[in-house]
Amino acid sequence: MKVLLLKDPKDKDSGPDPYIKELGSYSLEATLIPVLSFEFTSLDSLFEKLSHPECYGGLVFTSPRALEAIKICLKEKSKKEAWSKALKQMWNIKPTYVVGKATASLVEEIGLTPQGEKSGNAEKLAEYICSREKPNSSALLFPCGALKREVLPTVLREKGIPLEGLTVYQTTQHPDLQESLSSYFSQQGVPASIVFFSPSGVKFCLQHIQKLSGDLINQVKFAAIGPTTAEAMEAAGIPVSCTAGSPTPQELAAGIHRALHPQNC
Repeated sequence: MKVLLLKDPKDKDSGPDPYIKELGSYSLEATLIPVLSFEFTSLDSLFEKLSHPECYGGLVFTSPRALEAIKICLKEKSKKEAWSKALKQMWNIKPTYVVGKATASLVEEIGLTPQGEKSGNAEKLAEYICSREKPNSSALLFPCGALKREVLPTVLREKGIPLEGLTVYQTTQHPDLQESLSSYFSQQGVPASIVFFSPSGVKFCLQHIQKLSGDLINQVKFAAIGPTTAEAMEAAGIPVSCTAGSPTPQELAAGIHRALHPQNC
């Protein structure tokens, strides 16, 4: 059975994509189609803020892209040296709060120690931060995307925990998306399951998928990587057959397997 994953492939250097591998263990043939493109912005402002850890109580990351923005900054020799010599150690005595394993592993790559990675979504991370931070302490620096949800900032604001957001990337549709979807459906047919990995993915893909699937769309089991994406799918009128218990290949593959084989459960 075929599964269409609406996400970017993992970096080629780090071996096979874990989602394809995990779905393969259930004899599901998965294909990835990149949906989003990212344009990084305000990188000078970002590094300027990172250069003053004494002004902040810690860092918050809810997306791997925010870490990619930092990694782009650190490609510059002078910035890399400043980070290695002093800034990294100064940030490491403060908490770095993250959602999910992918973001946590990128935090580790730049030499910091992540906390809260098991939260799974912004709501739970906000609760985790509130349990550890005191009201009216130094602001937490929050590099984020232009389309960030307001859940985490709202919860922290209500608890009196200062958060300083900085938009470091914009999300747009991948230039090849329409062509990639048309090519997939013409060669592979309508898949048994389609997985959305973000609300933006729902926004950019749904119309094309409805058109390409035709009447067979009612047979597709739609899956979401987490509750935020599931909400966006439901709002767009897509029946959600499965939401991953946590945003990992293992949880997603098990959920899709159950949705496709309900008689075995």
